[in-house]
Amino acid sequence: MTTYSILFYLLAALVVVSTGIAITRRNMVHVVIYLVFSFFGTAMIFYLFGAPLLAALEIIVYAGAIMVLFLFIIMMLRAEAGDAAFLPLKQWIPAAALCGALGILGAAVLTVDPSTGKILEAAAASPTVFGHYLIQRHWLSIELVSVLLLVALVGALHLGQSEPPAKSEESLL
Repeated sequence: MTTYSILFYLLAALVVVSTGIAITRRNMVHVVIYLVFSFFGTAMIFYLFGAPLLAALEIIVYAGAIMVLFLFIIMMLRAEAGDAAFLPLKQWIPAAALCGALGILGAAVLTVDPSTGKILEAAAASPTVFGHYLIQRHWLSIELVSVLLLVALVGALHLGQSEPPAKSEESLL
């Protein structure tokens, strides 16, 4: 078993565990934090497979932009926290363990000796070529996704607003 396969299995287990923890939490902020751990692990897997552009896009788009959007939606909807205590110890332990594991595995991915051998050959495409391909072939789907995200944001804003006070009949006269 090569170093790459060991790193892959460790990262895959980390992604599965952090996603599993995310779907079992009641506090929505904790869900977002564990999903960010999952996205960072997925980005490391992409980097390990020789796709640094996809790894960067995973971090920038998913762990960055979409998770910030989810946090704004959670704040707008004023989601109630399930726990009364502020970050109890049982919440810190898995988060700290996942953060430490991601840090160690990330350092290993970046410093592993490439002479250990690769099973898969990396497909080489520059970001410019990839961007031109996306815009030329898939521009409509990119625009549809952006409109869908805009509609979801407006819907969340509408749901998060409080009801306006009802007008009394006396004020209408």
